[in-house]
Amino acid sequence: MFIASFPAGPWQTSCYVLATSARSECIVIDPGMGALDGVREIVAEHHLKPVAAVLTHGHLDHMFSVAPLCAGYDATCWVHPDDRALLSDPLAGMSPETGAMLAQLGGSATAFTEPDDVRLLTDGARVEVAGLELDALHAPGHTAGSTMFRSAYPLDDDVDSLLFSGDVLFAGSVGRTDLPGGSAEAMVRSLRDKVLPLPDEVVVLPGHGPQTTMAAERRGNPYLQASFLEGALT
Repeated sequence: MFIASFPAGPWQTSCYVLATSARSECIVIDPGMGALDGVREIVAEHHLKPVAAVLTHGHLDHMFSVAPLCAGYDATCWVHPDDRALLSDPLAGMSPETGAMLAQLGGSATAFTEPDDVRLLTDGARVEVAGLELDALHAPGHTAGSTMFRSAYPLDDDVDSLLFSGDVLFAGSVGRTDLPGGSAEAMVRSLRDKVLPLPDEVVVLPGHGPQTTMAAERRGNPYLQASFLEGALT
């Protein structure tokens, strides 16, 4: 599998470009603010054509460039239905402070439209695009439609699979739940029911910050410890 990634925009959101070893078509995960030029550079260098943009959730820093990217490459957009409305109304998922920051950066959240071809994901759905297979794990909490994507097959003896965790799970932390549409209780249930059962050999590629592994997070992430999870649900 070919994987390229880079941190995009003022929030340094991780944008990922995935392709098979044949590398003719590709998937883009989370084309956020400032991601379009980076995607163009990668696909031009490696002679790829984006055929799908897959969103871990609908926050602006993860989907800012999805409509122009899809229009420019005639690509489809995949998103959970609970976050679809954010594609055309990202202010609904923002704090007032984020809206003010966006205005200072010269951006606008009032002129968004969703891509022409939007396909909706459900929990357990398999996205089969560009020769790749990703399994959707609906994990609400950061947003109602937050979804992690796990590669559907082992990469080698040491790597069970890749998990594109969006803003559900980070190295040493988890996503915030205080924005509109967030839920601390839902996040705890997602961590308990969707994250913790994953094998230690899963490599986690988050929406922000460095990659990690489930083994490392199971050992050291305070939000995955039984003391936290049990206490948060009592």
